[in-house]
Amino acid sequence: MRTDCNDYTRSDQNPSRCLALFLCTAFALALNGCAGMFGYSDESLFPQNVSTVRLEMFDNQTFRRGTEYELSDALAKRIEADTPYKIVTSADRADTVISGRITNISESALSIDRELGTVLERELQIVAMVNWKNLRTGELIIENQSVTALASYAALQNQDFQYASTLAANKLAEKIVELMEKQW
Repeated sequence: MRTDCNDYTRSDQNPSRCLALFLCTAFALALNGCAGMFGYSDESLFPQNVSTVRLEMFDNQTFRRGTEYELSDALAKRIEADTPYKIVTSADRADTVISGRITNISESALSIDRELGTVLERELQIVAMVNWKNLRTGELIIENQSVTALASYAALQNQDFQYASTLAANKLAEKIVELMEKQW
């Protein structure tokens, strides 16, 4: 005697009951396997053994001065806003320290006026090397990681190098905070 859901000739077998059983089983399996199979988790993206970060002023190895201040300020604000970490000034109270150096600041022309030959729009690129060290263990969490950010500006829109530098420093800070996240 067959009792599967495909045999509709039997009067005690209900197709909607088989469908409900199938859906309940599929839902239970999906809930059970989400964390391992699809990578979903309610765990923090940032290492839990860190609560405080000391941010050292980035060194600037280029001839463009002031960008190191913009980057350090933007990074401090980004860490406070986007991570569970608190910025501290004392090395004695810090769990970790972030340091780095700006290795390159370059500009390139994006568009040129055909009649006059003047540059209408420029692109600024900032490259930095970043280190993040655990002060308790001495372990380098991030070691000499290169990070690049781009920003464009146009004189016709009353934008200048300073505008693009601030924009690129903020983008660079965002990328550095992304590096601080745990690897999947």
